[in-house]
Amino acid sequence: MIRLDDLHKSFDGVPVLKGISFEVSSGEIVALVGGSGTGKSVLLKHIAGLLKPDKGKVIVDGKDVTSLKGKTLLQLRERLGFLFQGGALFDSMTVYENVAFPLKEKTKLKEEEIRQRVNRELQNVGLLGSEEKFPSQISGGMVKRAALARALIQDPEIMLFDEPTTGLDPIIGQAILELIHNCHKRLSFTGIIVTHEIPKIFSYVNRVLMLHKGELRADATPEELMASKDPVVKAFVGS
Repeated sequence: MIRLDDLHKSFDGVPVLKGISFEVSSGEIVALVGGSGTGKSVLLKHIAGLLKPDKGKVIVDGKDVTSLKGKTLLQLRERLGFLFQGGALFDSMTVYENVAFPLKEKTKLKEEEIRQRVNRELQNVGLLGSEEKFPSQISGGMVKRAALARALIQDPEIMLFDEPTTGLDPIIGQAILELIHNCHKRLSFTGIIVTHEIPKIFSYVNRVLMLHKGELRADATPEELMASKDPVVKAFVGS
């Protein structure tokens, strides 16, 4: 379970997050939407322990992430997968090496077991046959698939997705959302997807959280959001 309590964050005196509070239950997957610059990616980085808030708490399974340090923070991150906006693959590594990287760095698994797990994830994301290619040799959609395989390789309990369809054409973007949906059904992780894909994302999530000017403007099911009378929400979802 993820819970944010009165989260505040400013950069250079400019407020980005203003008292954000919400909960995401174990196994639930939610969308985090809002205009550019509303603090969506900043919020994800707080959950991952990559940023510290000015005020408030981030609670993951009963532990306050904001107070974790050293080994305990690393232990949290090992339970968490993060799909970065650009994929964040290592250019000098092949697809196989990128996906295998967390296992080689953080586990003592034998090479054969690593190979089996990497091939399993590559098959799940439709990339078997591309494992010896470098990121520069594959399409943007394939980069996102490889990054997803790497994020899932340690069977995380929590997955954070930062704009997984950015830079992709509509058809490939839809395929990535379908892939995330299928991975969630298979693994039952707790997930938060930062996205601009309105209304496509509504088919894949339990709830939608909407940020507006650094505040939580809506916390609703897709159906409730589409029926909202709030003029800001209506303008954003185009209803």
